Order: sequence, then structure tokens, then C-alpha cells
Amino acid sequence: MRLTNYTDYTLRVLLYLATQPKDKISNIKEISETYGISNNHLMKVVYELGLLKLIHTIRGRGGGIKLASAPKDINIGWVVRQTENRSNIVECFDKENNSCIISPVCKLKNVLNEALNAFLEILDHYTLEDLLTNEPELKKILMNHSHE
Repeated sequence: MRLTNYTDYTLRVLLYLATQPKDKISNIKEISETYGISNNHLMKVVYELGLLKLIHTIRGRGGGIKLASAPKDINIGWVVRQTENRSNIVECFDKENNSCIISPVCKLKNVLNEALNAFLEILDHYTLEDLLTNEPELKKILMNHSHE
């Protein structure tokens, strides 16, 4: 399964925020510059992360964003489920728009559904904290790219 850029950016924002000191308030501009991702894309991601209550957003001068929960409490499988339209990885998963003539007898959709569920089940075993086991190296790379 290929994740959308949206989910990729969501996970990158969470990783970035998880590497920051707890009292630091980050902003979209610094994250955008660090990763080389457009501000507009990140604004949408940050907005949804706020709706999902994964980040706190602070408005006004000196405002920004920070994680709302400890990295150990942010499950990667849950995040991916919230940001991916996983239900339609192939046409036949979309009951309203499916025009595939073999759908009534096709076994492929069952195999793909099983594979998708296995993929997500693996992600369910990991939290944001699990992705920080190399935090010093991750911080070093992020810091080097934020100053370029």
C-alpha cells in the first residue's frame, strides 16, 4: 500500500514536533523549510492534526503548534487510518462507483482487503515514541535542514 503525501506529511509533522523540547512552540514555516514542503500543504495537515487533537494550536503573536500528547500515546496505525481514504484502494471497494464486471465473483478484492488489514495491524503495534529510538540522529538531521 502506498500512503498519500498527506499522510506522509502528517507523520513528518508529528516526528518533527516529537523531537522538539516539550515547552517549545513550533510553527508551520520552520517545519515547511526543514522538510522542503509547501506551507499550504502543511497548513491543511496542521489543521487536521488540531481537529484530531494530536496537536495544540496556539493563535496570535508567538503562537504555533506542539504535540498535545506524549509520543507514547500517539498510535501510528490510528493516525494512518484518520488520514488515509483506505476504503477504496481499488475500484471494487467503492460500491457506489464500481463498474468492474468481475466484482461479483472476484477473489482479488478479498486478498487486497486482507493485505490492507495486515498492513494497518502492523502499524497498530507502533507509537510515535517507537519512531524516536534514533532521536539524536533525527534531531541532528532536522536541525541541519532547518538552517539551510
